[in-house]
Amino acid sequence: MAENGTSNAADGGGPGSVRLDAWIWAVRLAKTRSQAADACKGGHVRVNGEKVKPAQPVKVGDQVRVRRSDGWERIVTVTRLISKRVGPPVAAQCYVDQSPPPPPREFAGPVAIRDRGAGRPTKRERREVDRLHGR
Repeated sequence: MAENGTSNAADGGGPGSVRLDAWIWAVRLAKTRSQAADACKGGHVRVNGEKVKPAQPVKVGDQVRVRRSDGWERIVTVTRLISKRVGPPVAAQCYVDQSPPPPPREFAGPVAIRDRGAGRPTKRERREVDRLHGR
């Protein structure tokens, strides 16, 4: 491994390649390396449209798709190879994000507020609250 965290031929990955799970973790697309490996094993990661294993070498120019637990898919193109975790500003320089904007968060709507000491809601008030919540 080179001093700056980039891969070289002595690592066994060949010149200009890094393990996919290590790269996903290093650029902060996954919180832990084991989560990155589990995502690869579970088929949630694709490189150039193909499902891959965690040890798959990734190269500059590859398109990596990572499906997150909330259903949103991150689509990134590799611009720089790193294998050590770095800060967010440096990590953002290692890929070009081509993801569509995240889906909007669901609006919770108005919250039913009762005056303090008003006691237990009546059946009529409870039905109004249920209607507000869409139940």
